[in-house]
Amino acid sequence: MYRLLLPFARLPLWFHHCIATLICPVVHYVVRYRLAVVRQNLDRCFPEKTLKEKRRIERLYYRHMCDLLAEGFHNIAAPLRTIRRHYKLENPDILEPYYDAGRSVVLMSAHFNNWEYMITSLDSHLHHHGIGVGKPLSNKKFGVFITARRDRFGTEIVDQTDVRQVMQFYHQHNVPVAYMMLSDQSPGNPKRCFWTTFLHQDTPFIFGAEHFARKYDMPVFFYDVRRLRRGFYSVVFHLVTDSPNSLPEGSITTLYAKHLEQQIEQNPPYWLWSHRRWKHHRDC
Repeated sequence: MYRLLLPFARLPLWFHHCIATLICPVVHYVVRYRLAVVRQNLDRCFPEKTLKEKRRIERLYYRHMCDLLAEGFHNIAAPLRTIRRHYKLENPDILEPYYDAGRSVVLMSAHFNNWEYMITSLDSHLHHHGIGVGKPLSNKKFGVFITARRDRFGTEIVDQTDVRQVMQFYHQHNVPVAYMMLSDQSPGNPKRCFWTTFLHQDTPFIFGAEHFARKYDMPVFFYDVRRLRRGFYSVVFHLVTDSPNSLPEGSITTLYAKHLEQQIEQNPPYWLWSHRRWKHHRDC
């Protein structure tokens, strides 16, 4: 059934952006999609900003969110050459010495700018085998369809519940892998996570990326996605550490949080503000 969407997804990106422009006021002001969550998050993260400044971020966020929906829909059928024209890696060579040494790497990223292009094109950009680690969708049939569209250019999609076995397999077979982990999600269990200060508040972070980096001695990079203009993005890799076990426990996650915080403060509309990020408290 979902394959019926593909002919519409193949329409030019400019067409999808036009639709996004039309629906944005409806989503923002009529449906008011998670508006209370967005405003609460902005109030908590930017106490120093005026109401006018926060409302401006809010407006730009809804425009960006609708663009992401349009680009995500276009992504399910776009040819690889189109995706790579809209989504470019600036310094992929920084990973080459680790590939030559047979070392896998962890790419810690976030729901910032476009992450669908990131997942779909990951394997095509690198010599490392690309794996995207994520949560399964609640709708299983739609999840199977989306996974098939995301992995059509070689990226392997792995459920977070299966990542231990997958990492063990590739480690045993000496296959250098780039593990993409969106590490800014609210953890399911606040007692099994790492807490640090992030955007002026106590925040829990998923600890999986740091745990596996230490276990398999994998270098860790921050995957910095930058918006150039509407529909066009570039990526810069920043080395967090290439010797994870030389750092105190929690340091990698803390450094990641600082990278992400700086990214958000520089361009606040482009993070996922409608996500219920601070639903847990440390005393839970």
